[in-house]
Amino acid sequence: MILKPNFYVVKLKRNFLLLIFLSFTICLLVFSKANLPAVKSGLSLWANSVIPSLFPFFVATELLTHTNFVTILGNIFNGFMKPLFNIRGEGSFAFIMGIISGYPIGAKIACNFRKNNICSKEECERLLSFTNNSGPLFIVGTVGISMFKNSTIGFLLFITHLLASITVGIIFRNWKNGKNSFSYSSDSSSQLSKNTNYASFSNLGEIISESITNSISTILLIGGFVVIFSSIISILKSSGILYFLEIFCTPFFKAVNIDVSFIQPIITGFLEITNGINLISNIACKKISLNIILSAFLLGFGGISIFLQVFSITSKTDLSIKPYLYGKLLHGLFAALYTYIFIIVFPFFNFDL
Repeated sequence: MILKPNFYVVKLKRNFLLLIFLSFTICLLVFSKANLPAVKSGLSLWANSVIPSLFPFFVATELLTHTNFVTILGNIFNGFMKPLFNIRGEGSFAFIMGIISGYPIGAKIACNFRKNNICSKEECERLLSFTNNSGPLFIVGTVGISMFKNSTIGFLLFITHLLASITVGIIFRNWKNGKNSFSYSSDSSSQLSKNTNYASFSNLGEIISESITNSISTILLIGGFVVIFSSIISILKSSGILYFLEIFCTPFFKAVNIDVSFIQPIITGFLEITNGINLISNIACKKISLNIILSAFLLGFGGISIFLQVFSITSKTDLSIKPYLYGKLLHGLFAALYTYIFIIVFPFFNFDL
């Protein structure tokens, strides 16, 4: 009996994840010497940077969803959100908090809106495409001041990041247009009242406890991804895979006239943005505008680590992850384009030597 090639393809597809997970486990053992410091570094990054900057915002957003703040924002911004993004005014809460707080709060709020039936499935998917963003604390503080040693670069990256986010939102305004998962009443506050357990002095302890519990669950999830991707990056370096990827990409980078020293930082940034941008900022280059533009792309794209964080959140709802993936690719491209335009048009933002 001759086995057909299709048989092997089916078997490979069926066992693909098994092979990946098994390989990862073996690599953890083989490269444990290099992996342990990477895990410690990931834990340190999570404990010293992620928790202090994100956990309070997680609790704050959870608490605010138990008040009429979302309704107030809906009434104020309905005239702005509806014509621009084709989303009811309540969506402004996800947009504003996503910009202020950073990854992955925008996605978490969009999913909470879906769970509470505040917005339709299509509107929540539109929110996913443009509200999950890097926050000013990370862009200006960590990237601008800590990595590039220049706050102006941080402000430039934040401005173009915001403009790119708005652009993506406008592009996705017609995502599944005409389809609605449920019909709305004309009074948005009545819809919210049905689905929101509003805070009062009688249930304040319950609301605070629930908000903290939900926030701890999310922050632990993020911590797990930070540690795992620190391990993955360490394994790729120790095994030489990152080096071979660098060799593979070299002809393309030479063809587009980009220094090959950017290859490894970009690959790292595709996996996890913090490590990638840090490597890019440390590359000595007379045309530092290239460092800034590449950083703008990675900030917009977010990296696979952020993607999987969002996927783990959306998997608990009926929302599709596709608009998020397409949106982040576009976000990265537009952020890089706007950064290039700003550097060319405004000499104040040109840091080339």
